[in-house]
Amino acid sequence: MKKIYILSVLALISSCSAFKASIPYEKEIRFVNLAPGETREDHEKLTKDISIATQGRFASQAAYSIFKKGGNIIDAATTASFVLAVERPQSTGLGGGGFALFHDVKRNKDFPLTVDFREKAPIDAHEKMFLDDKGEVISRMSLDGIFSAGVPGMVAGMLELHKKHGKLPLAMVLKDAIDLARNGFKIYPELAHAISKRENIIKRYKATCEIFCNKKGEVLKEGDLLVQKDLAKTIETISKNGRDGFYKGRIARALVGEHRRLKGLMTQKDLDKYEVKYRTPIRGDYKGYEVFSMSPPSSGGVHIVEILNILRKDDLKTYGLQHSKTVHLRASAMQAAFSDRANYLGDTDFTYVPVTGLTSKKYADDIRFSIPENKALNSLWANMNDPFKFDAKEGRELLKRHESNETTHFTIADGKGNIFVSTQTLNGYLGSGVVVPGTGILLNNEMDDFATKPGANNLFGAVGGEKNLVQPEKRPLSSMSPTIVMKDGKPVLGLGSPSGTRILTCVVQTIMNYIDHNLPLYESMAATRVHHQWKPNILYVEESGLPERTIKELKRMEHEIEYKKLGCRVQAISFEDGMLRGVSDIRGRGLVSGE
Repeated sequence: MKKIYILSVLALISSCSAFKASIPYEKEIRFVNLAPGETREDHEKLTKDISIATQGRFASQAAYSIFKKGGNIIDAATTASFVLAVERPQSTGLGGGGFALFHDVKRNKDFPLTVDFREKAPIDAHEKMFLDDKGEVISRMSLDGIFSAGVPGMVAGMLELHKKHGKLPLAMVLKDAIDLARNGFKIYPELAHAISKRENIIKRYKATCEIFCNKKGEVLKEGDLLVQKDLAKTIETISKNGRDGFYKGRIARALVGEHRRLKGLMTQKDLDKYEVKYRTPIRGDYKGYEVFSMSPPSSGGVHIVEILNILRKDDLKTYGLQHSKTVHLRASAMQAAFSDRANYLGDTDFTYVPVTGLTSKKYADDIRFSIPENKALNSLWANMNDPFKFDAKEGRELLKRHESNETTHFTIADGKGNIFVSTQTLNGYLGSGVVVPGTGILLNNEMDDFATKPGANNLFGAVGGEKNLVQPEKRPLSSMSPTIVMKDGKPVLGLGSPSGTRILTCVVQTIMNYIDHNLPLYESMAATRVHHQWKPNILYVEESGLPERTIKELKRMEHEIEYKKLGCRVQAISFEDGMLRGVSDIRGRGLVSGE
């Protein structure tokens, strides 16, 4: 069992100069502080039969309630998903989509069930839809308004999982979401911030303002009551009619009608043709553990395994978690992964992605050889190593070298060894900003996750490549990384996070903190995180900081450092000696429930 660290003592030591000289450099660790008034117990819980870690306090409680009423892990997951859609409209919703991995001890012997219910481009979409007559990107067209919305997949995905694997009636599973939407709840700080940030887009659309504005036409603020009666009716319709309650009938007509009114692209044919995809997960092995994560159109799993492969031979534990050597190597591996993301990743239903090559250990060794030991990779660096040398497909495709805190993740595990991890999103805060009148449904702005043109940046600053250009019915590239770590065929850890391109780097750091540095799960998540995504050539460091010696040495290596909130809110559960340890990231307002 992992050693339990006393976070408050470590924080005191690391902040007190009188003690610094006595702390070995390799042992010095900086952690994020708890919010005022909160305790460790608010974010961590040890249980035996069920553990539920979500970003929503109502969601965690509702999912636990369903389990106590005789539901299984999928019933709880379906409840959590729909309650989160009500509780966190800035992050997820019926108008969005996502990915999930599900390890069922009875059915999934080789690898977890891997489900893709990502949004897709409408049939009438095309690669120049966000460009003007001169071929330049039209500002914010892929972020705001009806053209930014892809065909939603969340309802189809979660209902299909429930239909195949749930136990309780759908109406029972969705009741808490209906009640929460109808009765409302007080707006919490994070939601208030999102509403404030999107005030202009909220006021642009009458149906949106009817939900997020008061009677004076002012946007709601912290402490105000958020009531979503139309959304309650929509979820009630879905609870009675299943998938058809969303993709056909009144709700579908309203959705298509709003697109028609705003001259958007989505039609009934788009809704009819939406299908949930079953993928083969990305698999890697790291120091005796098996790592399963999401495959394309998510880049997350590919690059988590790629980063782990690059660093697998380095003795990071000896260096120390926040030693300059460890941080430098992690950042350099991240740079290589994001260079590859821009050049090779896309929807495998439309383009060939050299997954085997990118996740090859021989390819990782080539990359590791190219990383300087004591010098940052400069701004002109790009990963020139060729994954096609290690891929099944012969010949290299000709490629040009071009190329959000607003997501949610939840993890649920039970004492039988089943585990479900899912990351879901609308993309940016409140998605497109468009609420379909009479339904309460906020539409996503996932079309921004496509490359609007080669070399253009998306909301999270990621560089877009030709493989991720808009095509009809294509699914945009994502960084969502629901991940399950196993050992000897049994789950050890399940985790994921929101936050755009930072998702995969936050997930991989949590895994490495847990495995390489033998930190308990809570400390693995609370330790200061870093992020590098190749372009811009900046090493982002969380505001909690790193040891002074580390920062000084990284600057000597010519790393350009910027302090920034990374937005990750990891939700994780570990299996420990017959118990379940759930942790909801202390950077957010999540909750772990269970018994």
